[in-house]
Amino acid sequence: MPRLLADTAPLRIAAFRRLWWGLGVSNLGTQLTAVAVGLQVYALTGSTLAVGILGIFALVPLVVLGLYGGALVDHFDRRRVALVASSALFVVTALLALQAWLHVESVELLYALVALQSAASAVNNPARSAIIPRLVPITQLAAANALQTLAWNVALTVGPLLGATLVAWQGFQVAYTLDVLLFSASLYALWRLPDLPPQHSDVASSAGEGDPEGVPPAKRRVAGWSSVRDGLRYLGTRPNLRMTFLLDLSAMILAMPRVLFPAVGVLLIGGGEATTGVLTAAIAVGAVLASVLSGGLAGVRAQGKVIVGAIAVFALAVIGFGVVLLLVGETSPDHVIGWALVAAVVLLAVAGAADSISSIFRQTILQAATPDAMRGRLQGVFVVVVAGGPRLGDVLVGAEASWFGEGMAAVIGGTLCVLAITVLAVTQRKFLAYDGAHPSP
Repeated sequence: MPRLLADTAPLRIAAFRRLWWGLGVSNLGTQLTAVAVGLQVYALTGSTLAVGILGIFALVPLVVLGLYGGALVDHFDRRRVALVASSALFVVTALLALQAWLHVESVELLYALVALQSAASAVNNPARSAIIPRLVPITQLAAANALQTLAWNVALTVGPLLGATLVAWQGFQVAYTLDVLLFSASLYALWRLPDLPPQHSDVASSAGEGDPEGVPPAKRRVAGWSSVRDGLRYLGTRPNLRMTFLLDLSAMILAMPRVLFPAVGVLLIGGGEATTGVLTAAIAVGAVLASVLSGGLAGVRAQGKVIVGAIAVFALAVIGFGVVLLLVGETSPDHVIGWALVAAVVLLAVAGAADSISSIFRQTILQAATPDAMRGRLQGVFVVVVAGGPRLGDVLVGAEASWFGEGMAAVIGGTLCVLAITVLAVTQRKFLAYDGAHPSP
């Protein structure tokens, strides 16, 4: 079934194949460690708030340095930037393992190491994403991103389970040490890449005339905050690229339902923490299935329409999830309501699949329609949006749940998302006409 299963043609390119395997294995370790750190903080403090504070230490460096990390990627050899950032991540992971073996038992140290890890990721993630268009021809970018999404979602599904199991079975030391070993695969893959120096000439040529950055050529290699502003100014003049971010923010801020899951397990469907885990996994499983069955996406040219359609499906699935919760009502059942759990899992899997398809094409447009000299900075913006959007969504949807209840919060969020993307699509018709065979920013 070659048209149904994921297109593996990009894996015939040796450099991409090594990078895909290396990053996939290291991402598994990253997700393993994320769970292990949370469990260790809780073991030391017994406080859910202390675990929640980990999110602040992870988010702030990622948002602050994500944009600047993209500027570094655009001004220096991308392989070397990724190697330096990955080496820093490797050292932080080794320090996590060391503190566990030495039984340091310091929450403050864990917070500091998570912040350092997030800061290095803010440079590493844009570098890795900006490398891919230099390895894969534009006709295979969608297939390459589908494979990347598949590897990421497998890690997101398996990593937390593996981390929790290892901590329960062998302790934090073994869990962190395994991440150190897995992360070496990423370093090896990056080491084997060819040199990837910046290509500034295509920025000017892509604009047709002048310098779209508004920066004299002599200053282009200065990776300062002015370079970050140049990237944001460039994004502001490129409607198709800007739309990829606005559409994603519409979905993640207005309709991401994950903050509702703990209450759903207690007040509505029943099952407590187990139900929360099942609902969370349903989104990831849907994303994995969409990536595995992404063979037909590789040749899609109407990528703008697909993104809008995928986000609409995501929003409608969230509305359906809310309707299920409204039908159940807040009865605090002492058992799992089977039909409601099955319906919720199916709808959330559909939402995860739709979000995965949207992500594949948003990343493809960002890579294909952005000139090489700007890819790092726009990937930095992508990192900030991906990291910040869902967290803002947790606040908004959580507030709606406190005012109207969990079911209405999901219905309201999904409806607002549909309205938002409708307005964006009507006012930015050029995006609906986007042709993947002829990328235009």
